[in-house]
Amino acid sequence: MKFYCSGLLFDNDGVLVDSHAAAKAAWDVWALEYYPGYDLDKAKNAGRRAEDMVREMVAPDLFEVANNRINELEQETAHLTVPITGARELLISLPVGLWTVVTSGNNNLGRARLAAAALPIPQQLVTGDDVKRGKPFPDPYLLGAKKLGFEPEDCVVFEDAEAGVVSAFEAGVGLVIGVGTRGLETQADLVVKDLTGISFDGEELVIPDKNRLR
Repeated sequence: MKFYCSGLLFDNDGVLVDSHAAAKAAWDVWALEYYPGYDLDKAKNAGRRAEDMVREMVAPDLFEVANNRINELEQETAHLTVPITGARELLISLPVGLWTVVTSGNNNLGRARLAAAALPIPQQLVTGDDVKRGKPFPDPYLLGAKKLGFEPEDCVVFEDAEAGVVSAFEAGVGLVIGVGTRGLETQADLVVKDLTGISFDGEELVIPDKNRLR
């Protein structure tokens, strides 16, 4: 399957990197301290900024210290992050300046997880620190397209979480590709197993049919 576009926008966690073990370890400790009983695996928070999640779970007077704590814990566990199959091969093959990462993680965490997975860090990186409103609002992907110098409709987004897919659609991107089994739970235009065999030459994006889940 082929698509024509100008730029690629990648979510990070669940798309380029598998940070589940890292996030789980951090949030389990945080929950014991601030929100007993919270289970990251059961919560519907995939793709959202940590600060938005914390704001909903603690009293306003505890927000700053609780938010700083989860940021600290996630930074400490970032080394547990590994690359998603096909991610490194795809990213190093892409034309410079025609792709970027749009993550809900803060700047330090986004960079740490990409580095732990030995993936390149794009100059146009967009993090949760760069927008007033995180996913599912359109702001992250609007900024990602802007940083690449393209209109949103000329970009393709790779996402795994419902919040991110909604963000991409709200931003008006041309195509949303879901990644992994979680992607099947979203309204993404199509879903792939991982990033294996995907290629982009600056104009033509090729998705192998054998890699599609939907």
